[in-house]
Amino acid sequence: MIITFGNKKLEKLANDYKRCQKEMGYNRSRLFQLRLNQLRSAQTLEDVRNLPGSYHELIGDRKGQWACNLDQPYRLIFKPHENPIPTDDNGKYIWCEIKGVEIIEVTNYHGK
Repeated sequence: MIITFGNKKLEKLANDYKRCQKEMGYNRSRLFQLRLNQLRSAQTLEDVRNLPGSYHELIGDRKGQWACNLDQPYRLIFKPHENPIPTDDNGKYIWCEIKGVEIIEVTNYHGK
């Protein structure tokens, strides 16, 4: 899968493990790199749907974004490159048609 980054800081953290570990701590940086590798290895978003990390669609003001778990309560947030996001006749997203994502942020969106 093609991965891009919403900002230079995230891209630098993704490409420099020591810097990532320094800024995020050991556990979060390890899980961040693992989730990125899972996404990179996937052909489509469907390929990661049932992997550890609880990949899931977000709702409300984050509709159109996805998240996966890092260390609690932090999540990796991303959105598909496809615009519009492919949906079926019932309005459900078609995960197997999403072939690229943009990493938006690492955050605790429940704590806001």
